[in-house]
Amino acid sequence: MELTVYLAGQIHDNWREEVAQKAKEKNLPLHFVAPQTNHDRSDNIGEDILGKQPSNFYKDDAASDINNFRTQVLMQKADIVIALFGEKYKQWNTAMDASTAIAMNKPTIIIRPDSLIHPLKELSNKANVTVETVDQAIEVISYIFE
Repeated sequence: MELTVYLAGQIHDNWREEVAQKAKEKNLPLHFVAPQTNHDRSDNIGEDILGKQPSNFYKDDAASDINNFRTQVLMQKADIVIALFGEKYKQWNTAMDASTAIAMNKPTIIIRPDSLIHPLKELSNKANVTVETVDQAIEVISYIFE
């Protein structure tokens, strides 16, 4: 049985590759999907498809519509959602994706550092599992296959 895992979270580092590599090392039958990780493509997709917009508000609105559409399709197909909250970047999109996954009743794992226990307490309480590291998240998923 192969599971599809949606990897929500910051796009400015290689944590997704780390998750995929650790899953591969454990021979876990996982397929990964994610939000658009090319920042420029994500920001410009509305204008790329719909043409030049009259202001930044409309540019962002058009991009958001298309990015949200993409996220919804991929998340609906996912069996599991992992949402990683890091220390360095503001995590608005991660919080939105984690909340969406929880509202969709998707099994959700939140990865967050110790420093974010308080700001993420309600979200962590709604998720199925909250861990502090990628390794712990992989161990949770690995347990499914025992």
